[in-house]
Amino acid sequence: MSNDITRFDKYLTSAGPAALVIREYLVPVEGPDGVLFPPTFASGDGFPGGYNIDGEANGEKIALIDTVGAQSNRIEPIFTEPEYAELVPQVVIKAGAKFVNLLQASHRAGDAIVRCTPLQVELEKAFRELLDGNATALAKIAPTSLVFGVWDSRKTQAKMPRLIASTIRAYNVRRLTRHAQFNPTMDYVAAGVLTEPEDLRDSEGKIIGKHPFAQRGFTHVPITKKENTHGGVIADGGIRRDATLALAALSLIKAGSDKESTQRLQRYILGLALVAFTRLPGGYIRQGTLLVSDTRDGMGRQSNEVFPDGRRVPFAVTHEQALAFAKDAAKAFGVGENRNVVFDAKLAETDLKEAKKEGKGGKKSKAKKADAADSGADAEQNAEAKAE
Repeated sequence: MSNDITRFDKYLTSAGPAALVIREYLVPVEGPDGVLFPPTFASGDGFPGGYNIDGEANGEKIALIDTVGAQSNRIEPIFTEPEYAELVPQVVIKAGAKFVNLLQASHRAGDAIVRCTPLQVELEKAFRELLDGNATALAKIAPTSLVFGVWDSRKTQAKMPRLIASTIRAYNVRRLTRHAQFNPTMDYVAAGVLTEPEDLRDSEGKIIGKHPFAQRGFTHVPITKKENTHGGVIADGGIRRDATLALAALSLIKAGSDKESTQRLQRYILGLALVAFTRLPGGYIRQGTLLVSDTRDGMGRQSNEVFPDGRRVPFAVTHEQALAFAKDAAKAFGVGENRNVVFDAKLAETDLKEAKKEGKGGKKSKAKKADAADSGADAEQNAEAKAE
């Protein structure tokens, strides 16, 4: 393919495709009838908690295996890898003894960990320029925020929709439960090493699982029927990843009224998006869920360009071609500088004081708004990890 910087300009025009789509069929490494584990979510807003499984009581059940936010948080960190790191600024925040790359922050450029650093003023200025129609400053600091979406919900309210959305679902699922029993290395009481506490058992003679003697592993602990835990699902209808790169949304990313600057900016963001889109995350999703491509007939991966009139044309750009273009586009745009900054506890204290003032004023907390909305900030991944 030509190294002409204009080679993907068709994706930046209204006459071009509205989106690129990938439909990829996946299968557990154990095989089509293997057990996989969806994320478990906390209860709230009428949701009882646990797996997110939709469908009528007697109809097909569809289980959410990986959310849009979780997928984004799996894809974005590829830009920390040596092969891709020069495409974007590497902003590293030192917080205590921990170092966090901005590419790993859940809320990206709107995250508290970067908001409470010396970059605060510069970022706020960049977000205000974004509100005025110029995304250049933000692209110089956190360009992937323009690829995976961002919302400065705690300050300026500036937001950009995500260009890439990817979700994994399992179809016609059967829910399983599991039981477990802990058996100690030895029977400490029978061996005369320890004496069984008088209050270890309930009135029926059953071991109380919450008793310290049981909690510390000195006796066997059965899980009662009431404590049945999630045992995963079997997807009789298969597993599918659906991914979209919304090319039409690229028109929202501008460098003010300067057409040439806007074109350089859009090419740069397009390059990053194509790199991410053609290298979707690998097979490991979570413990018990390792998925690979389903190579059976009629399965595999299908990629298309979808035009406004509904036409579908095969999308044939390889990852290598996308990466080569991204490097050219990044060079033409001028990648922002790498930064090493320190988390400032005083800025965090000021931020918290502002939040308290908003609360006392009777206004709904901006933080609550951010957590309740699909902002592209990807708190789902954190919630999922905590729930598990």
